[in-house]
Amino acid sequence: MIERQITTTLTDLIDTNAAVALIGPRQVGKTTLALAIAKQRPSIYLDLESEADRAKLSEPELYLEQHMDKLVILDEVHRLPNLFQNLRGLLDRGRRSGRRSGQYLLLGSASIDLLKQTGETLAGRIAYLEMHPINGLEVPETDINALWVRGGFPDSFLAASDRASHRWRQDFIRTYLERDIPQFGPRIPAETLRRFWTMLAHHQSSLLNAADFARALGVDGKTVANYLDLLVDLLLVRRLVPWHSNFGKRLVKSPRVYVRDSGIAHTLLGLTNQEQVLGHPVAGASWEGFVIETLSGVLPYGTQMNFYRTAAGAEIDLLITPAGRRPWAIEIKRSLTPKLEKGFYLACEAIDPERRLVIYPGSGVFPLSHNVEAMPLAAAGKLLRDLA
Repeated sequence: MIERQITTTLTDLIDTNAAVALIGPRQVGKTTLALAIAKQRPSIYLDLESEADRAKLSEPELYLEQHMDKLVILDEVHRLPNLFQNLRGLLDRGRRSGRRSGQYLLLGSASIDLLKQTGETLAGRIAYLEMHPINGLEVPETDINALWVRGGFPDSFLAASDRASHRWRQDFIRTYLERDIPQFGPRIPAETLRRFWTMLAHHQSSLLNAADFARALGVDGKTVANYLDLLVDLLLVRRLVPWHSNFGKRLVKSPRVYVRDSGIAHTLLGLTNQEQVLGHPVAGASWEGFVIETLSGVLPYGTQMNFYRTAAGAEIDLLITPAGRRPWAIEIKRSLTPKLEKGFYLACEAIDPERRLVIYPGSGVFPLSHNVEAMPLAAAGKLLRDLA
């Protein structure tokens, strides 16, 4: 079993909040982590995809009141959206009786329903934590390339072979398209959404051009925006927004889009192993997305993530701005001898970042010109994690 870095954070949130929502895509390890925490304290676990467990909550207040002295874990909580109305009263009752923490742990496969429901009924009563797939700091450095190719879903990364991993991801994509996504939004033809998802993989790290997607799919721009919103809410796609300031530069306003799990992106493109990935034009963009997802999993709370690009061509792949500090400028290269373009230095002159880093797939840390440091992903991740 791979030790997940968010275990300590989740335990702390449970100990300081009455309710915690742990959200993340299916099969990312939420249930495994919740059950591990359940072994450490009096708990009860209900899987709301099970008819038997849903039946127990036919009278939710009556049932849950009997377990006010335990941590109640509700898995796939979006299956009973009306439950939030009952949880509000139970949480308030627990507060009045002196129990202000450790009452409920809600597990959800997407933010979409949780945000909608809790925005109405649990505001101020719940803490959120997003669980990512396994990232590059949770495995030995020797396994980072395998993690990049296979992606971070545990069953994919730990599969017996590349072929078995690829097959698992194919089944994962099919299940999402045919069974899971229809639960969360309006009915969208599975094949249309697969084409859109695949197009996003081909355009990994590119600026979003909704008009191009709309023409290719035969729909309008608003429909493309709805498709993208759905995949973002399902935590399957990242929309990285540009950095803005009030100085007189013509800055790009379109977001960049990434299929968040590199293994899923590779499967959408029909790539099975590392040789195929390295021989495909998407390799550099895929590595960029993998690095961004790894770093996003270790950033201190309140840190902003953006990219920077001007109409004149000055560009920084990733700007990380910790709360109350100047941004860090990060360039991502899939090369053992990383070389920086003039546009990176021009962008740094405009922003004056606190640190200037190049992340590359090698093993050493060494200086480049203009106060830039080149370092492997693990070293950069540890630097950022220490900011917390």
